[in-house]
Amino acid sequence: MSLSFAIRHFRIIGALLMREMTTRFGREGLGFVWMIAEPLIFCLGVLFMWTLIKPAYEHGIRLGPLVMTGYMSLLLYRHMIAFSMGAVEANIGLLHHRQIGILHIFLARNFMEFCGSTVALVIVYIVLIALGQVGLPKDWLLLYAGWLMVGWVGFGVAVTLAGLAMRYEIMERLVPVISYAMIPLSGAFFMVAWIPERYREAFLLVPLPHGIEMVRGGVLGEFVHTYYHPAYAFAFGGVLIGAGLILLADVKTRIVIE
Repeated sequence: MSLSFAIRHFRIIGALLMREMTTRFGREGLGFVWMIAEPLIFCLGVLFMWTLIKPAYEHGIRLGPLVMTGYMSLLLYRHMIAFSMGAVEANIGLLHHRQIGILHIFLARNFMEFCGSTVALVIVYIVLIALGQVGLPKDWLLLYAGWLMVGWVGFGVAVTLAGLAMRYEIMERLVPVISYAMIPLSGAFFMVAWIPERYREAFLLVPLPHGIEMVRGGVLGEFVHTYYHPAYAFAFGGVLIGAGLILLADVKTRIVIE
């Protein structure tokens, strides 16, 4: 891949990013700030409610970092899926430009969601540090790798479901159900260590919890037992991305013909 080839694609994605921000948030008002504020409000709201109804510690783990690491990761998964579902329909006119492809559209949308959720995570983290709920990360590299893994797997799930929805109408009705099913399957509100040992490896066949466990391991360090297989999750995410792009490539062919 030549440098000029890469620069051209980065410019296309950058232009689509600006367009997405303008069409979704407008040129005035909070704009991109709302994209950060939305997950921030949700996470802090859930944390506040849990502090009212739950003890300060769950299985020896403080409530703040448990909710922060799980809920912010879950929001990233669900937002990637939600904003990928209508990506082609919302940008169908752009596909008549030869330089713009399906992948550009999905990369722009999901990268914007990833950036917004990342900034929101940082702000929530700072707030919890100020409240004395959590300390600085024990393993910065593991935290970064885990958050990137959440984004990688989330992108794979998003493009696969979007591709299936473009082919099969029933998927549009099933995706909201799948999105809700991700709450228990992701392990957002519990640790894999809490699962009985005989069921633990079976649960880890689901790719979603691995990134969250890595994030928790980075934040909490050796204080907690975390279980994850990064190679498996990365490979699974890659397979999902490949399958999704194959489905979406066929969609573009049919759109161009029409």
